[in-house]
Amino acid sequence: MKVLVIGGGGREHALAWRLKRSPSVSEVVASPGNPGIAALGTCVPAPQDVSGYVDLAKAHGVDLTVVGPEVPLVGGVVDHFRRAGLAIVGPTAAAAQLEGSKVFAKRFFERAGVPTARSIQTFTAEEAVAALDNFDYPVVIKADGLAAGKGVVIAQDATLAQRAVQQLGPTLVIEEYLEGEEVSFIGLSDGKTVLPFAPTQDHKRAFDQDQGPNTGGMGAICDQRILTEAQTGLIMDRIMMPAIRQMEREATPFTGFLYAGLMMTTDGPKVLEFNVRLGDPETQALMYSFKGDLGELFLQVAQGGSAPAEDIAWAQPSVCIVLSSQGYPDSPRTGDPIEGIEAAEVTGATVFHAGTKWANGRLVTSGGRVLGVTAAGHTLRSALQQAYQAVSHIHFDGMHYRKDIGQRGLRRW
Repeated sequence: MKVLVIGGGGREHALAWRLKRSPSVSEVVASPGNPGIAALGTCVPAPQDVSGYVDLAKAHGVDLTVVGPEVPLVGGVVDHFRRAGLAIVGPTAAAAQLEGSKVFAKRFFERAGVPTARSIQTFTAEEAVAALDNFDYPVVIKADGLAAGKGVVIAQDATLAQRAVQQLGPTLVIEEYLEGEEVSFIGLSDGKTVLPFAPTQDHKRAFDQDQGPNTGGMGAICDQRILTEAQTGLIMDRIMMPAIRQMEREATPFTGFLYAGLMMTTDGPKVLEFNVRLGDPETQALMYSFKGDLGELFLQVAQGGSAPAEDIAWAQPSVCIVLSSQGYPDSPRTGDPIEGIEAAEVTGATVFHAGTKWANGRLVTSGGRVLGVTAAGHTLRSALQQAYQAVSHIHFDGMHYRKDIGQRGLRRW
């Protein structure tokens, strides 16, 4: 079958890469895609409106569509495809509000009985400043709408908190700071059940030792040892399935990827946020570990069937290291020539494109997160060694990456 991947970042390159290796997939089309995806299939410009993806899918004879980013999902691309009778993986616009609005999500958690941090939702700067008096520091301040993974500030004192209110407001979620270990738990849902994927860990802060501002993600590891079997069962019983059942009760059944950003506290897992799509850079690591026919799995869910757990498996531990441009995340510089990708891949790693483009016959940077260098190994340590060895071959002016991806896992195991 022919598969359309909507999006043009590292997550979408990883999806296209794995789909291209699926026995059921004959061709991959991406919109808008990127130079890395273009080496695997056909890239076509994105339409001006999400409804235009329907025409694009029909024009290219697409059998199945997979949506990478959150913006088209919140904009209703799945609704348009279903009205046209086309197979697509993802939630409707109504269900996508779980990510589209932090206020909606917090109120949903309460209705579903999903454990989460204590919070206050505010709608003016005055309300937000007053609400700060109800929390100890550090305190977490979240913008209500989509913010590309950068709409969260952890304020260490009142001055920084008030600055964050001005920066992110006016509609905010202010919540208590949770202590523990963060885990990304992603499941594929048919509206009634959830097929859990392997657990992953993102590294959000820009600099080593979790310093600096939040980013869209500077790297990720995928390793079954991140969670015990008991912890996975607890997450499914207390978080994932209650959410799916509540969405069904509210007549907005959730289909597609439900991503729970969790904090593993001493009181058990608590939800930091829900996303309604695969994570980035978690997807790069997940797709590297995935074993099975991804295209067939997606098609079954898109056609209303359950995702068969017995048809997939997770291989060796894997890691993705993000190479970012100078100034990321605040003011990333673009246009710098990129060298060394071929040499990096000779080492056995795969380099997923995120923010790249061709200009005057050269591959140059075109975004904040530029490349995702991804590798696997028999152990997490060997996967990290191979990924960092590959990174050493790549260069562009201002290139920045974290040197401590996966160190928490190495200390634990």
